[in-house]
Amino acid sequence: MTMNFFRGVMGGQPAGPQPTGAETIHKLCDRVASSTLLEDRRDAVRALKSLSKKYRLEVGTQAMDHLVHILQTDRSDSEILGYALDTLYNIICNDEEEEQDMAAAPPLSGKHKNVPVSDENAQKQEEDLGVLFTDKFLGDSENVTLLLTLLEEFDFHVRWPGVKLLTALLKNQCNQVQGVILVSPMGVSRLMDLLADSREVIRNDGLLLLQQLTKGNAAIQKIVAFENAFERLLDIITEEGSSDGGIVVEDCLLLLVNLLKNNSSNQNFFKEGSYIQRMKPWFEVGDDNSGWSAQKVTNLHLMLQLVRVMVSPVNSPGATSSCQKSMYQCGLLQQLCTILMATGVPADILTETINTVSEVIRGSQINQDYFASVNAPSNPPRPAIVVLLMSMVNERQPFVLRCAVLYCFQCFLYKNQKGQGEIVATLLPSTIDANSISAGQLLCGGLFSADSLSNWCAAVALAHALQDNLTQKEQLLRVQLATSLGKPPVSLLQQCTNILSQGDKIDRRAKSEKGSKVQTRVGLLMLLCTWISNCPIAVTHFLHNQENVPFLTGQISENLGEDERLVQGLCALLLGICIYYNDNSLENYTKEKLKQLIEKRIGKENFVEKLGFVTKHELYSRAAQKPQPVFPSPEQMLFDHEFTKLVKELEGVITKAVHKTSEEEKKEEEVKKTLEQHDSIVIQYKDLIRDQDTQIQELREQVSTLSLNSEQMHNQIIQQQSQIQQHKDQYNILKLKLGKDSQGLSSSQGLSSSQGEGAHVNGLHSEELSQLREEVEELRRQHTLQHTQLSDKDSLINTLRCGAAAQTAEGGAGGSDNTDLLGEVESLRSRVQAQCAEISQLQTERQELIRRAEAVSSAPASSSESSADTVKVSELESRLAAQTTETERLKEECRGLREGHAGLEQQLASAQSTVAIEQTEKTKLQQEVQESKKEQDDLLMLLADQDQKILNLKQRLRDLGETIEDEDELDARDQFGEDDDDDDDEEEDEENND
Repeated sequence: MTMNFFRGVMGGQPAGPQPTGAETIHKLCDRVASSTLLEDRRDAVRALKSLSKKYRLEVGTQAMDHLVHILQTDRSDSEILGYALDTLYNIICNDEEEEQDMAAAPPLSGKHKNVPVSDENAQKQEEDLGVLFTDKFLGDSENVTLLLTLLEEFDFHVRWPGVKLLTALLKNQCNQVQGVILVSPMGVSRLMDLLADSREVIRNDGLLLLQQLTKGNAAIQKIVAFENAFERLLDIITEEGSSDGGIVVEDCLLLLVNLLKNNSSNQNFFKEGSYIQRMKPWFEVGDDNSGWSAQKVTNLHLMLQLVRVMVSPVNSPGATSSCQKSMYQCGLLQQLCTILMATGVPADILTETINTVSEVIRGSQINQDYFASVNAPSNPPRPAIVVLLMSMVNERQPFVLRCAVLYCFQCFLYKNQKGQGEIVATLLPSTIDANSISAGQLLCGGLFSADSLSNWCAAVALAHALQDNLTQKEQLLRVQLATSLGKPPVSLLQQCTNILSQGDKIDRRAKSEKGSKVQTRVGLLMLLCTWISNCPIAVTHFLHNQENVPFLTGQISENLGEDERLVQGLCALLLGICIYYNDNSLENYTKEKLKQLIEKRIGKENFVEKLGFVTKHELYSRAAQKPQPVFPSPEQMLFDHEFTKLVKELEGVITKAVHKTSEEEKKEEEVKKTLEQHDSIVIQYKDLIRDQDTQIQELREQVSTLSLNSEQMHNQIIQQQSQIQQHKDQYNILKLKLGKDSQGLSSSQGLSSSQGEGAHVNGLHSEELSQLREEVEELRRQHTLQHTQLSDKDSLINTLRCGAAAQTAEGGAGGSDNTDLLGEVESLRSRVQAQCAEISQLQTERQELIRRAEAVSSAPASSSESSADTVKVSELESRLAAQTTETERLKEECRGLREGHAGLEQQLASAQSTVAIEQTEKTKLQQEVQESKKEQDDLLMLLADQDQKILNLKQRLRDLGETIEDEDELDARDQFGEDDDDDDDEEEDEENND
């Protein structure tokens, strides 16, 4: 049928030798390139598509350029575009189905004939083909831009194969395609539109495309996030049923993890967008947790991973703390704790939930406090911490679950001194409750159980209860243990050292497992090192036992096997801590005597070599990478992450402390004391200067306040002086005016005038005098006016009388007129009389006013008003004198303050000169310290030269045929082997991350 199909495509073939696949593909390519009819080109591309899986190499080699040309020119026909995209996808894709088909198909070219190829080699060849054709397609970056343009087509036959082709390109050459899409205008936006496609197959393949696109590219991750990806993905998860959904939910979660992992910008955007709150319904678990599907387990596992991404210890502390706070506020932490205490939850989900809760509470005080209050739904209720510790020390529990519980306990105590105190308190005699199981009892039980893994986990957990907490280290020294009936109790510290020194008992408890024995001893040594470090009291308690130091020196000096070298290194670390933090309170075990003991029984170089073996151990490097204890097997569980920090901190200082001689140490102590004294003196002078500055500032403020008050008082004095001067001027003016007025009065009023002047002299008020003068002048004016009017009227009356007499003599004819005139005269007379009476009244009033003025001016000694005025003037003068005195006093006080300020400035200058002298002495001392360091460096150089001479002598002995066991070379080979293992681990981690 295949040959008949070829005949149909090629227009029929004569009988005879049939063309090979390569020849057929060549003819089809010619037809695509030369045909003018769209139907012919479409048929040829369809034929190439049908051959592209079986003859992948030939189609890819010959037809790719023609197919790209079709994409460029035949944009109007969706069918031919779909065939071309499918063909390109078939030759580029490396999917397993295509690989199986290709592995089953016979090779076409001659070089592949009769060559047996294994499945692995076939897969490798197919992957190489995909990368080869991908590189060819990406040779022109415009091809990717063309593909992005085609994705805008809504036609299913164009859009779907376009999505698959772009996904295949990203799988084969991710970085290159990401670079093209990143610089393409609206490139990411076009791909985000795929999530809104109503056809689920395109939307789902769009999710796979975005997964590939967002791998390892923070810029694209940010663009996708700001294209509203979080909202769309969370909507899809909700529509698909959240944790009960299918593979689409898994794809959405994987894309979310890509967008958020190690991307602080997206994490902040996710938190600020309140998307953490939308995660809470994912973890709502019912009472019936039986029959979980595999897909639900996968979905919930990814959801927990997404929570951990937001609060991972590798994130910035600020971002992690903010997310932890949001998770507590929205109730997400409470929901996770509910899963933690629920029954029927699958083991792997429970383990991942414990790890998630661990990182949500790590370093967050409010979350740690809430976790401490969680109780398991048991009767009676028990704290969740106790229930988890019961699982940790139970050897029948899965290993990964026990590791997760240990991590949870470590995170609960991380930077939580309150929690550390609560755990240690459960071990103290006053708080032990015989009716309930406490966390301390479980830890002690695990510490001395027969299971070595329980020993190690309990020791590490107890060490975290003491981490960076001097108070709890001292409190734990009070813990007493009852070892057996009839024997007195021993301290916890003593019991730990007893177990270390009794190797036979450890062997029996460990069931003759060599690795388990090492694990138990390593755990106890880590606990002891953490306990006594930076705690001189604990060091004294440890050294007080006469058996401890001989045991440690014996362990370090022995030549043991490879497995025991780690124990020797930790013993050296413990002994070094006893030296470094020794307060010399025990006469037999002072710093100097312990160093002499090391030099005699072990040797300094041997001691340092054993100490350095700890950091060279492969498992030490693995534990130092991250806080979570992740080990492939229980036997490799030897080091704790926090302990690796302690070793790194102490190794150098212990090495220096051991190498120092007594003279160097004394000299360093003297220098240290001198520097401390100098620093204390400097601090004292700084405090003195600071106090003096404060006093000077206060005095300056006082001077400023007094100066301001002095100015105000001075201004008041000037104002009062001006007022007094004004009063004096007014007084003089009034005195002059009264003198002039007295001269203008009549002789009958002389006495009154003189009395008025006496009144002025005696202090008559100027206001009353002025009022009286005005009244007198007004009365004078009225009198003059009335006198003038009276004279005029008298003359008028005389005139009228003369006229009346003349008229009477003339005759009686004018009798009536005369009668009228007489009536008018009578009326005028009456008016004149009334005016005269008024004048008399005014004169009487004038005389009364003059008498009143005379009465006021008389008797100057008895006048209260004049005496009051005199008292007022006297009071003003006394106030002026007092203010003058106060001004002089303030001036004297300011002068004294200025002198005190000058004295303080002199003291400040003296103190500064003293500080300068002390600084010069400090510089000299520092130079002496540097010179001593240089001498030490010279000694080290001499030691290095001596080591080189020893190596040369050993080489000469080897040349002479002598056999010499060179430990340095053995260590070097071990170190190189460990480095290789580290490289392999790093490659495995990179593959896992990919």
